[in-house]
Amino acid sequence: MSGSMSSSIMEQNATNSTEGSCGLSEMPARPFFFCLYTVIFLASLVLNSITIYVYFCKAIHQSSITIYMKNLAIADLFVCLCLILRIAKYASTSMEIQRIYCNFGAPTSYLNMYSSILFMFYIAANRYMKIVRPLQTHMLQTVRSTRYICTMTWAVLLCLNCPYIVAFFSADKQTLAHSGFDCDSFHNNFLQQIYLALQIMSFVMFFFVLVSLILFYWLNVRKLCQAQFTMPNQHGNFKLSKSKRNMRVLVVIFCVCFVPYHLVRLPYVFIKPLLNDCTTEQVFYFLKELSVLLAVLNACLDPLIHFVFCKTFRAQLKLQRFC
Repeated sequence: MSGSMSSSIMEQNATNSTEGSCGLSEMPARPFFFCLYTVIFLASLVLNSITIYVYFCKAIHQSSITIYMKNLAIADLFVCLCLILRIAKYASTSMEIQRIYCNFGAPTSYLNMYSSILFMFYIAANRYMKIVRPLQTHMLQTVRSTRYICTMTWAVLLCLNCPYIVAFFSADKQTLAHSGFDCDSFHNNFLQQIYLALQIMSFVMFFFVLVSLILFYWLNVRKLCQAQFTMPNQHGNFKLSKSKRNMRVLVVIFCVCFVPYHLVRLPYVFIKPLLNDCTTEQVFYFLKELSVLLAVLNACLDPLIHFVFCKTFRAQLKLQRFC
């Protein structure tokens, strides 16, 4: 008797998730996002497969910058692979597909996105230290310390995501009735608190990296201006100018991909529970998904960072003369 009641509750929840006014099937932008995510997935898969091939199948000198680049390439490839579940989410209205995506796809995607953010920070910091101390190698620029930093980065981000994944997986499925088209529609109170904490920590991490990148770029420009004023014809000025250009490429890619996402995501998390109108909720969701599109577009744009920052990467592609 209790088993039949339980199954009827589950069927009712599934009906609500597909037929409810705020259900995923009622969102008119589903085909739009399905097509765009598919295009980004295919483009990033090709570009990052080439990048991974160059770094791991070609003879490239091991240095601190190439190790950071390798880890950035790995993170981008995982972001690309996570898009498979996001595409499946938009291709199907099955509640089970939505739950699989929210349990594994979304946390894994965010883990790799923030690892990309941190590796971009490490690359910028490494290049700036080369400018400040061109004839010295700081302890943090050695191959051994770089490997430790990368390992710790992956470990810390994984530990931050594990509580959410475990809590989602172990929660009573009957309490996770999907009443909307976003993952927080599956949340109970405990999951919601973990989710909010993760969002706040992620925003703080992003803001620290954003300020750091802008500061590195500004200091680079100031040093170049000083060098051009005191020694206008020195060959070192060309290297500083090239470094400024490279840093500008990194900062622009970072801002285009990640600033819109973080400007929309945190307000969305706090405003959405206050919304009672499904149309308004769908508009907010549409804006948030557009910002997610820009964030995952980073996996397509990061190969440009490999191209401008890594001489050995260009050499393997026989494109040294273009940069």
